[in-house]
Amino acid sequence: MAEKKGMLDWYFKSNLLSRIMIALIAGVVVGIALGYGDPATSKAFVDNTKFLGDIFIRLLKMIVVPVILFSLIGGAASIAPSKLGRIGVKIIAFYMATSALSVTLGLFFANLLQPGSGMNLVGSAGAAGKAAAAPSLATVFMNIIPTNPAESLAKGDVLPIIFFALLFGLSIAFLKDSKDATLVKGANTLYDVVNAAAETMYKIVHGIMQYAPIGVFFLIAIVFAQQGAKALGPLLLVTLTVYLALIALTIIGYGGLLAVFRLGFFKFMKGANEALITAFVTRSSSGTLPVTMRVCEENLGIPRSISSFTLPLGATINMNGTAIYLGICAMFVGYAIGQPLTFAQQMTVVTTATLAAIGTAGVPGAGAIMLLMVLESVGLKVEAGSAVAAAYAMILGIDALLDMGRTCLNVGGDMVCTAIVAKGENELDMQKWA
Repeated sequence: MAEKKGMLDWYFKSNLLSRIMIALIAGVVVGIALGYGDPATSKAFVDNTKFLGDIFIRLLKMIVVPVILFSLIGGAASIAPSKLGRIGVKIIAFYMATSALSVTLGLFFANLLQPGSGMNLVGSAGAAGKAAAAPSLATVFMNIIPTNPAESLAKGDVLPIIFFALLFGLSIAFLKDSKDATLVKGANTLYDVVNAAAETMYKIVHGIMQYAPIGVFFLIAIVFAQQGAKALGPLLLVTLTVYLALIALTIIGYGGLLAVFRLGFFKFMKGANEALITAFVTRSSSGTLPVTMRVCEENLGIPRSISSFTLPLGATINMNGTAIYLGICAMFVGYAIGQPLTFAQQMTVVTTATLAAIGTAGVPGAGAIMLLMVLESVGLKVEAGSAVAAAYAMILGIDALLDMGRTCLNVGGDMVCTAIVAKGENELDMQKWA
């Protein structure tokens, strides 16, 4: 018996990436046409349809705090204390260091090329970007520690939420490893609840992303209706900036690390290319994991006893490509609204992107959600109808193109760090590197 088709199957069962790209292109075409047409018609379009784009912004903001909370608690709680020994400390240190290096490199290229500079973008309500008060660096680090976690959750203060969630998750991990059976039972129950809550949030995110093509169309159309064709240049420049930074990290960062530990860069690229290509095409670190583990063992000589711990952990907390993306896109938003980020704000971006890497890599639409977090942390509020929301919408439209490169780099970073740790433990098969 043939399966009965729903009326909207053509929409929901088609490729989401294709729908978003079609919506982006259609939004650009409609927006430019309106921009060159009757100003009254353009204004009427903006006034009457901006709520359709604003709905998407509000839906994304709705899930940011619960996604951060449950994902980070679950991610931290999944790390067994017994593995937080020598190998665990080494791999986490490498992952955190390379993520911090990545976002710093992204900021360097953003400062150099200044994507979005001169746009002076306004929101759909016609309001230009407002200057965000930049706290001192000492204040930023002090504010990471919440005095009241519930208040931080209610206000959506990103860094305190991350700090609390990590402590909470690690405490669950230690309770799960306790010798007290009652504590172990309670901790496992709490862990299961948190994981179920996280999975529930991912399901909600999946549903919200089904609305993404509609939201992207109206957000982009409004931007181009107000800015005209001149908005195309900044989008191409931000894409170029991201990929230049990705290439630089691959050659200088990864190549430099491998050279320090006397491992060949070209040998690595040859052995890892299957996983890198898979990551580029699928845009999923978690989905690429089986391929990554196989090529690490077969091509790079990394024993499964190490890779089975470090690679799944890396797919969760190591986001080098995403860190570059976050730094550059945050700078783009600042330049686009006429409020370039200060040094203190850029340091906040480094801190937020590095800490937020833990637990959110597996979230569908993670890049867009993490960018929202980073923007909020530096005082650039993505409010419906604001200039920041307009710039954020432009990035969202090309997010899939940027996602391919950043996922490829994420997976590459996992393999580089794992190979270095394996060599440090004298467990790397050096014949594979000869």
